[in-house]
Amino acid sequence: MRQMLPNFRTALLLIGACLLALPATVHAQSAPATAAKERKEVVGVDPVRAEPLSQTIDVLGRLVARQNGMVAARVAERVAIVEVQVGDRVKRGDVLARLADDRLSSERLLRVASVEAARAAVARDRATLAKTRQTLERQDQLKGSTAYRKDRTEDAQRDVEIAQAALTRSQADATAATAQLELADIAVTDATVRAPYDGVVTIKHTTAGAYVRVGDPVVSLLNDSEIEIEADIPADRLAALPPGTTIEAEVQNGGHIFAAVRAIVPEENPRTRTRAVRFVLQVDNKVQNEIAANQSVVLHIPVGGTRDALTVSKDAIVRNGDREAVFVVIDGKAVYKTVALGESLGSRYEVLQGLSAGDVVVIRGNESLRSGQAVQPQS
Repeated sequence: MRQMLPNFRTALLLIGACLLALPATVHAQSAPATAAKERKEVVGVDPVRAEPLSQTIDVLGRLVARQNGMVAARVAERVAIVEVQVGDRVKRGDVLARLADDRLSSERLLRVASVEAARAAVARDRATLAKTRQTLERQDQLKGSTAYRKDRTEDAQRDVEIAQAALTRSQADATAATAQLELADIAVTDATVRAPYDGVVTIKHTTAGAYVRVGDPVVSLLNDSEIEIEADIPADRLAALPPGTTIEAEVQNGGHIFAAVRAIVPEENPRTRTRAVRFVLQVDNKVQNEIAANQSVVLHIPVGGTRDALTVSKDAIVRNGDREAVFVVIDGKAVYKTVALGESLGSRYEVLQGLSAGDVVVIRGNESLRSGQAVQPQS
């Protein structure tokens, strides 16, 4: 019995020590949970903005090149070689094709000979005229002497007139021969088909060995550095589009571009009551490389005056059934607020109720947020 008492006392001491250590263990285990509650969620934010808003209607337009068409042959001849392929980019004056010029060169030599013969005829007739005038002067000097004969003087006058007419005729022949030589030179030059403007070859209409007539297409060329927008705009909306007005548009890949009104064509379609309007693109080189002729584009045409409106990023909207809400960052916490939205404005919505200008809303990381949760905003 005496031996059991020390063992019993030892057990009581061990149990007491365990009970004393238990609160410290529980406190140590609850510390990570408290730290987890205090951890801030990193979120992306964006401010609510007050900006001018204009009402618009969407009109479908198309991108068109100001310079686009076929480059035609200017002489009838056999094609010697086509120097370009479809897709090649050329500069103004670059050679597109060469026509055979042996026949044209020979015709030019004939024109050169004709010019030389005409000039020789002019020189001959000019000498003949000088001789007849000299004869007439001699007859005039004999007046008052017994050697003077009136009929010879009259004959000399007629000879001068004939020589003058012959010289005039030969000079006209020389002018005609010179013009024919110039035409032959032009024909030889036109045997080399050159690009009339910078652009890209879109169609190759002929090949070496083929025969082309005057006006036959050789290649088609498109200047993709001068592309405009053409759209048929309702006539009753043209008052809001004076020349120089800048509008926003969307291309097929979803990109946004801006364009300014260049001209309104003064011809109305009687069936649709629309007029063609041309817009000059205002894009950088990167966007320029992404657009192409005949590509569709949606234009946002203004239909009324400009008014101020609050807008919020579309990424901030959280939908719960038929309700729309956002998380507003207030004092480092995400506060859930319902909002009333208006028109869609590109990547933003018009805010009718629930927010004020300058409010900071969560646009990234709002999928799993709870109202009142601590957040760390990042722009």
